[in-house]
Amino acid sequence: MTAAVPILAVEGVTVRYGSRTAVDGLSFSIERGEIFGLLGPNGAGKTSTLSVIEGLLGPASGSVLVDGADALNAPLEAKARLGVQLQASSFQDELTIEQLARLYAGLYGLRLRRGDIRDRLHAVGLGDELTKPFKRLSGGQQQRFSLLIAVIHRPLLLLLDEPTAGLDPQSRRLLWDRIEGLRADGGSILLTTHSMEEAQAVCDRVAIIDHGSLLALGSPAGIVAEHKDDPRVLRYAHGEVTLEDVFIGLTGSAIRD
Repeated sequence: MTAAVPILAVEGVTVRYGSRTAVDGLSFSIERGEIFGLLGPNGAGKTSTLSVIEGLLGPASGSVLVDGADALNAPLEAKARLGVQLQASSFQDELTIEQLARLYAGLYGLRLRRGDIRDRLHAVGLGDELTKPFKRLSGGQQQRFSLLIAVIHRPLLLLLDEPTAGLDPQSRRLLWDRIEGLRADGGSILLTTHSMEEAQAVCDRVAIIDHGSLLALGSPAGIVAEHKDDPRVLRYAHGEVTLEDVFIGLTGSAIRD
C-alpha cells in the first residue's frame, strides 16, 4: 500500500539574509489531520520558515511540498491549498464584516449568500455583528474574524502565526475549540506559539527550533519524556519537568528581542 503523502513536507530548507543564516537545513513534515506546533524563541527562524511555506520568500536551498504541490516551482497551485492567519491582520476598517467576508470569498471565486455568511460568522461567535465595521470589533472578535477569512475557502492546510497572542482566557479557549473543529472537518494546522500551555493543549506534535535548526520533534509528552533527565532541562525545572522546562533548557534563558 502506498504511504499517504503528508499535507506538508519541508526538506532541507535554508534561508539566508546576507551573511546571516536564519534557517539552517530545516526538515519536518505534517500529516493529514494533524495539528502541528512550531516553537522557538524570538529570532529562531519561525517567521522565515512560514514565509517560505507561504511562497513569500525563496530559500537558498531546500524544498516545500504542500499536498504534493511544489511551493517553489508551482506557487499558485500550492497557495490554493493554504489558508493563512497572521499575528496582525489588516482589513479595510470602514467595511462591515459582511462586506469583508463577501470580498475575500470573491477572491477565491466563492459566491456566498447572506445566510451562508451569517452561518459562518455565527460559528465564530460573530453572528450578531453582520453589519458592524471591522474597526468596531474588539481584539478578540478581530482575531476570530481573521480566522474565518483564513479558512473561508476550506484550505487543506491552515497556517496560524501566534493565533491567541493578546487574547483573554475565554477568547483563547474559544479559538482552541475552533482549531479543533477545523481539524474535525478534515483540515490540518501549523501554528506558531510562545505558549507552552497552548502547544500541549492543542498540538499533536511540535518542533522546537532555534537559530534555524531543529532541536526536538515529537508529541509534547514524548519530548518531555525524552529530555526529562537532561541536565540543561533539570536546571530550570521546579518539580515535575514540563514542556516549558524543556523549551528553556534547549534554547537557553536569555531574553530575545
